[in-house]
Amino acid sequence: MPTATSYKIRTKRNNLFLRVSEGHFATNHSHINYYIDVTTQKTRLSEAQAVAEELVSYYNNSTIVDTILCLDGTEVIGTCLANELTRGNFLSINAHQTIYVLTPEHTSGSQLIFRDSLLSAVKGKHVLILAASVTTGYTAKSAVEAIQYYGGEVAGIASIFATVDSCASYPVHSVFDPKDLKDYKSYPSHECPLCKQGKRIDALVNSFGYSKL
Repeated sequence: MPTATSYKIRTKRNNLFLRVSEGHFATNHSHINYYIDVTTQKTRLSEAQAVAEELVSYYNNSTIVDTILCLDGTEVIGTCLANELTRGNFLSINAHQTIYVLTPEHTSGSQLIFRDSLLSAVKGKHVLILAASVTTGYTAKSAVEAIQYYGGEVAGIASIFATVDSCASYPVHSVFDPKDLKDYKSYPSHECPLCKQGKRIDALVNSFGYSKL
């Protein structure tokens, strides 16, 4: 973890908790006072399964999900979530009654695209967006625009951590939210009060992790 001020926010599940570090961090779109480390939720099967079991209640038997679009390296969680959704009676328009799990391709301009070979999993399908976190909403909005451009319908947005209830007019459901981090703040880089106070940046962070400065 990037700073000494690090701890875990625990839940009722033994294998589900949020690792956080307090400090001054810079993302591609903002400055934040907490680094949310979801590395093991994205890469360790037991923790990914626990996240999926928490999220599935928002969608099972109530939302049509044909495809899960995985952002921020959430493919393991997406696979577990697809498995949970297909365990019982779920709503799908797919001919084979299954769920696609996709990762978008990014252009040099950070736009999301789908190759022709993947269009059948997006066009005319109900696509659930899965992200590691939704704070500024920049990445999730890009996903919404891409799905709509390629003829899909957004089924909702799910994430491990989110600071908003909706994004681009779609509901956002998450395992953790600001109630777990009451003083979580996100600022535009040019308006960051931590910078104005002369506090150095502890690390650069993105969906891949952090790099100390």
